[in-house]
Amino acid sequence: MSALALAPSLEDEVLPGTAAFYRRALQELSDAGVPFLVGGAFAHACFTGIRRSTKDLDLFIRREHYERVDSLMRAQGWRTELAFPHWLAKVYAGEDFIDLIFNSGNGVTPVDDEWFEGNAQAQVLGVPVLIANIEDSLLSKAFIMERERFDGADIAHLVQANAEQLDWPRLVRRFGPHWRVLLAHLTLFGFVYPGERHRVPRWVMDTLLGRLAQETGEAPAEDPRVCAGTLLSREQYLHDIERLGYVDGRLTPLSTMTPGDVESWTEAIPARQEEAEALADAAVAAAPEGPVPLPVPARPRGRGFRPQ
Repeated sequence: MSALALAPSLEDEVLPGTAAFYRRALQELSDAGVPFLVGGAFAHACFTGIRRSTKDLDLFIRREHYERVDSLMRAQGWRTELAFPHWLAKVYAGEDFIDLIFNSGNGVTPVDDEWFEGNAQAQVLGVPVLIANIEDSLLSKAFIMERERFDGADIAHLVQANAEQLDWPRLVRRFGPHWRVLLAHLTLFGFVYPGERHRVPRWVMDTLLGRLAQETGEAPAEDPRVCAGTLLSREQYLHDIERLGYVDGRLTPLSTMTPGDVESWTEAIPARQEEAEALADAAVAAAPEGPVPLPVPARPRGRGFRPQ
């Protein structure tokens, strides 16, 4: 278990009724011995001291444990939903909800055994829990570059608060073929904190820049007609896929997503849902009088951001 010094997690930032729901869920999972990790705003507060109100509780679990977690949550009288089978389920108590995360929305960072190695323990709403490692938090946040949400500031704050405690070899290894994304964030860190650039180990930057120099001097080894931008934003690169004929990076070995996963995740984009609802309303208005059609339930919108 990590000996990393942590700041207090969130408490007053959560409404009492919501906190009671979260606390009970955490205790139920702990008592049942189901492996899980707390992430999101609760973990971010522990690592950075940044305290902000949050609309949900993020719990990272292995995909093979979902059915057990689902059963435990339903036994408490809560409603559950496998919102997006490739990465996200939800637990509802009224309007409050918990996100059960077993991958990233882009299918790049499945929750594997390594997520559960060397985790720090924290008190979250009075319950002793393990929290997701900084390195995996960085990895999962690094790909969130939606128009309405960019997690680059979270990454800069995580590095600023923990540079000397980070397992840099592990971080570089975890990014694997996506090392350019890590390089981009570390470059921005040097821009955001110009007086603290030295806190990123020199060997890390040399390694990543060396890879960049080598790639720049070589012809692409594979067909370059791939747009990996969809790994960063589920919406902003659809033009490239739908109009320009690029291969969707999510449908390459870079991701675990299937065509069905991509379709359902794309349909859940808020702007597309609003467009579909507007078209449906227009069709109803133009239709001859007759029986009122049954409403079509809206698809869940995921976490409202994730490209991921």
